Amino acid sequence: MHYTGTIWRPPYEATSLLLEVTAGCTHHKCKFCTLYNDLPFKFKLSPFEDIEADLKEASVIYKRWGGFRSNRVFLTGANPFVLSFEKLMDISHLIHKYLPNVKTIGSFARITDVTPKTDEQLQKLHEAGYDGLTIGIETGDDEALAFMNKGYKASDIVAQCKRLDKAGIHYSFFYLTSISGAGRGEIGAKATAEICNQLHPIEVGANMLTIYPDSELYQEILHGNWKEESEIEKYKEIRTLVANLEIPTIFGALGASNAFQLQGELPKDKKKLLSILDEIIDTVSEDELKKYRDSVYHL
Repeated sequence: MHYTGTIWRPPYEATSLLLEVTAGCTHHKCKFCTLYNDLPFKFKLSPFEDIEADLKEASVIYKRWGGFRSNRVFLTGANPFVLSFEKLMDISHLIHKYLPNVKTIGSFARITDVTPKTDEQLQKLHEAGYDGLTIGIETGDDEALAFMNKGYKASDIVAQCKRLDKAGIHYSFFYLTSISGAGRGEIGAKATAEICNQLHPIEVGANMLTIYPDSELYQEILHGNWKEESEIEKYKEIRTLVANLEIPTIFGALGASNAFQLQGELPKDKKKLLSILDEIIDTVSEDELKKYRDSVYHL
């Protein structure tokens, strides 16, 4: 299999076949992000010969495993959904040729990856198997989105995800706790809940901002332009997000950036999740949480 650099996937894609079709990120301007700093390029499309070779290899391996079949493929890279409609369709045809049992194809995606595709194209992509995108919306706080150079506004999240809803393409959100900065966390959480409540994310997954010296955000901090929330503030922010989510969805905080792993179904488990968060806020010290944050040397 051809893989380039560190391969990232959501926790819930653990059983999916990871197929590299892109490497890097087309945007690569978010001030907090260091995930693709190990690559010598910004973004690259895999040669179709490599994609086909990997699918052939996966097919052979599955046969050796005595009938095991993965019914889902996850395309790796920061935002493979940026590829043109034609390229995504070609990739789908290759996947179904070599792995006929595959039912769905997922990937990371940016909001701006959806914009240039027509409604008809989105519908055809869904029919070709594309479903279950993971979108790092980060926040619904326009001030934070602008400062972090995300390249879209909260209104764009609503507009483009409604188009995905119309096409039948399901999606999950990543929320980045602390992206709004010290004193603004609960503002960002409420704004994000307001966005989510207009949409139909399968899951809202919270990750905690962890700042590394090779990020642009680190330099902003050194220059006094931005201040990180305390660790306790971050948990208060997550509590505010959970409390204000009114849609049926799964809430999770499962990544390595979270000192405590949480998951529950909303609205059924809301009281339980809030109770756990209250216990963390009331009983775990800032020093203990900070010690964990400092131990996260790489996400």
